[in-house]
Amino acid sequence: MPQPEQSSLHNRLLKALAPNDFALLQPHLQPVTTVLHQPLIEADAPIRQLYFPEVGFGSIVTHGAGRKVEVGIVGREGLGGASPILLGTDRTPHEHFVQNAGTMLVIDTEALYAAVAESPRLHTMLLRSIQVQILQTAQTAFANASYTVDIRLARWLLMCHDRLDGDDLLLTHEFLSMMLGVQRSSTTLAIQALEGHRLIRARRGRITILERAALEAVADDSYGLPEREFARLIEGA
Repeated sequence: MPQPEQSSLHNRLLKALAPNDFALLQPHLQPVTTVLHQPLIEADAPIRQLYFPEVGFGSIVTHGAGRKVEVGIVGREGLGGASPILLGTDRTPHEHFVQNAGTMLVIDTEALYAAVAESPRLHTMLLRSIQVQILQTAQTAFANASYTVDIRLARWLLMCHDRLDGDDLLLTHEFLSMMLGVQRSSTTLAIQALEGHRLIRARRGRITILERAALEAVADDSYGLPEREFARLIEGA
């Protein structure tokens, strides 16, 4: 199978790498097709492979009190599983799974270790991507503590929209409730509020973004900080 060329990739982190650094990863990148809810990284298990999403994205969730709550999203801006691996451990208590199906480039953990050992510049870029992921999680905590569910929903939909090529997101109210960490009834009311202002259209198992700019206005400063830092730290490097 031919190796992926940097110029043809969708993953923004890979595209931002210096050509010599990408060349260290290129022979080890294996394209795979994903399906909805496919496990990517299991909680508390050794991480053998990491993933660069090309199309679609993954959710990072934590477990507790008999439920799951999303604590992060990894799409074509990042590398899933990088945080524990590059910060000195081989596992995480968080689970990663496919939230929106598509394609990704998978790399063995040992191959990534070898590449970053050879290039301090590559190591720095990947650590910067971890910083962006940490900021995203912190911003989620800020949003959950400061804003109503409809504003948090607007932020979450924008984050998903950033990682999609179209305007449609396939999900149920029940699944969305898990992502937001709220009751299903609260999710339904938040969807109705955004739909009432014609910012989205909700159908069974599908939400369509209608007015991106207006959705950003609703999200206010709950959205945008990690996105700006990605542009500064990765694409502006």
